Amino acid sequence: MFNNWSEMLPTIQKAFGGLGKSNPKMVKAYLALGEACAENDVLDAKTRELISIAVAVTTRCDGCIAAHADAAIKAGASREEVAAALATAISLNAGAAYIYSLRTLEAYDSLKK
Repeated sequence: MFNNWSEMLPTIQKAFGGLGKSNPKMVKAYLALGEACAENDVLDAKTRELISIAVAVTTRCDGCIAAHADAAIKAGASREEVAAALATAISLNAGAAYIYSLRTLEAYDSLKK
């Protein structure tokens, strides 16, 4: 197993809150980015999360992978849809994306339980 995704997600969420206490304006602005993306309703939540997963893989961010795999599950994304988004990331980022795609599917499977 690459990571314990079920433990990583709450750890990140707790740490996120801790940083927010030190710099609440930064966290408010960061959260506003996600809200602004969702505001126009051009893309549904599932599509945004699938794109986020592909970007998380190409940027090699395990925290992003955990958060967006969980959000994709909640938005109704299937494992096949996640795999299709990962295929796009792989086509753009080749080998490194392939390895992080394996990590993302592991995260998805672990968090789905």
